[in-house]
Amino acid sequence: MKPLNLPGPIAKRLIERDQAVISPSYPRAYPFVMDHGHGVEVWDVDGNKFLDFAAGIAVTSTGHSHPKVVKAIQQQAEQFIHISSDFYHPKWVELAEYLDLIAPFQEDAISFMTNSGTESVEAALKLARYHTGRSQFIAFLGGFHGRTYGAVTLTASKPKYHRGFGPLMNGVTHIPFPDPYRPVLNMLPGEDIGAATIRYLEEEIFGRTVPADEVAGIVVEPIQGEGGYIVPPEGFFIQLRDVCTRHGILLIVDEVQAGMGRTGKWWSIQNFGVEPDIVVTAKGIASGMPLGAMIARKSIVTWPKGSHGNTYGGNPLSCAAALATFDLIENEYLDNAVNVGKYILDRLETIKQSHPSIGSVRGIGLMIGIEFVMNPISKVPAEKLRDRIEHLAFERGLLTLGCGRSVLRISPALCITQSEAESGLQILEEAITIAESEDVFVSEIEDIAVKKG
Repeated sequence: MKPLNLPGPIAKRLIERDQAVISPSYPRAYPFVMDHGHGVEVWDVDGNKFLDFAAGIAVTSTGHSHPKVVKAIQQQAEQFIHISSDFYHPKWVELAEYLDLIAPFQEDAISFMTNSGTESVEAALKLARYHTGRSQFIAFLGGFHGRTYGAVTLTASKPKYHRGFGPLMNGVTHIPFPDPYRPVLNMLPGEDIGAATIRYLEEEIFGRTVPADEVAGIVVEPIQGEGGYIVPPEGFFIQLRDVCTRHGILLIVDEVQAGMGRTGKWWSIQNFGVEPDIVVTAKGIASGMPLGAMIARKSIVTWPKGSHGNTYGGNPLSCAAALATFDLIENEYLDNAVNVGKYILDRLETIKQSHPSIGSVRGIGLMIGIEFVMNPISKVPAEKLRDRIEHLAFERGLLTLGCGRSVLRISPALCITQSEAESGLQILEEAITIAESEDVFVSEIEDIAVKKG
């Protein structure tokens, strides 16, 4: 496939204007300047067409500008756009009722609406401390929970999120996430990495540094996102739930990236056979409108009137978009995520056989990660190669995003068809083939050899 001439002239001018007035802290991946989109197809300002395998970091769950979502927003905007959380409106209540129906626990659910994932996490931290009277939290290395102070303290995926911002929130201890492909902890005979992680938590953390009866909550992504689209082993969450129950600790699951039907179930935790105490969500909940929610068991929501709030929580436009999104996911896209996700995983396993740089293919539904390595024996992360593949794919009309040290994520809109998925995979395989043949792959091997002496 002939590469596109990117960025085009209009995109170049807009990027120059952006650099003059927008904070340099934003992690721009490559020079894509969007003009419009429909479904999984997007166009830049110079008229170049792309397939979108990123969905705005798993946000545009029903595709770009789905007509039903657009109509819901338009109809609500004609009625009113904002009324503060000091008052009430129907869409807010309807959304909370829907969340109660789909919450991943049997107990009635109470929701606090937010504007983002990080705000949902902050609400969960405050509620957990208030309800339990405890101050400590356990989080996981590789986890991403946001960039505001409480949430960024939990985040442990990249050092740059902490560098220069200390001191952070007190009371957070990190432990390794159970990564079957890259296990950090030693395993006893008969253990998998999930069981070893639980043993480490109880023996080393609770046994040496943090009393279990001072821990308010364990905050965890059921499938790690920013950390590398890592799926823990079966049984891990059953054991973690048991630890929480025995010690009176709240199990807080961060579903910001993995929830909202992405794995073929409403919530990714439902793939692991346990019920959490608190769920935090955002991203795909409203197809791109800014909205999040903290969803908790009713018995936990014991804080009094006025103890927590916000101005834009339950925004009517976002609530309208969310209700339309939920209807589409429930009636059309849950099954599609399962079916097309399986097709993509199967195709990637086939592609893997011809590409030694692919060390691992993993995921559930339409949350899929491809981990690139220098060779499958050493498993040394191929960071430069992954970055090169990402850019080669972009130049050929495919939007992807990296995560972890050397993982490329596939997280398209839940409406993606098998045909669209196949088109994107063909571009991706071409990008992998080219990158493996280039000097970047050879130079990375040489760099590793030099470091090893």
